[in-house]
Amino acid sequence: MKKVKRPSPDEYFLKIASVVAERSTCRRHHVGAVAVKNKHILSTGYNGAAAGVKDCLELGCLRDEMNIPSGTRHEICRGIHAEQNAIIQASLHGVSLEGATIYCTHSPCILCAKMLANARIERFVTFGKYADDGFLELFKEAGITFDHLPRPPFNITSLD
Repeated sequence: MKKVKRPSPDEYFLKIASVVAERSTCRRHHVGAVAVKNKHILSTGYNGAAAGVKDCLELGCLRDEMNIPSGTRHEICRGIHAEQNAIIQASLHGVSLEGATIYCTHSPCILCAKMLANARIERFVTFGKYADDGFLELFKEAGITFDHLPRPPFNITSLD
């Protein structure tokens, strides 16, 4: 019998966040987020323009055109961040994120960190780094555990 190593829950949900990120319409970063509680997915989100409006793949990136560095001037961007979309999707379906863990391909910006604190998440797990470290002090003050883990292997193991 072939022995297969199961991914840990953290590896599993980080891999899922990576697949969610494939739906991104951002030209700079593909970011995916998965909200999880008790090993069950509550919602997902990826970065991109608001529903029903043209996105950066179609129109081009305003931030690139204006030479705005990553991690700054968030208000110029057409996109909604992955973490914000995960919160929005949960709210649209009446799902509380209180006590949840967010698995995300990148660490959060300070704006997302504030929203996640108000959503009362307990833990944030990532393998990537965003240009903004302002979230660290906020997470500490809000009691949100932050874990930066190694990037999980992206191969998919199955028995055929």
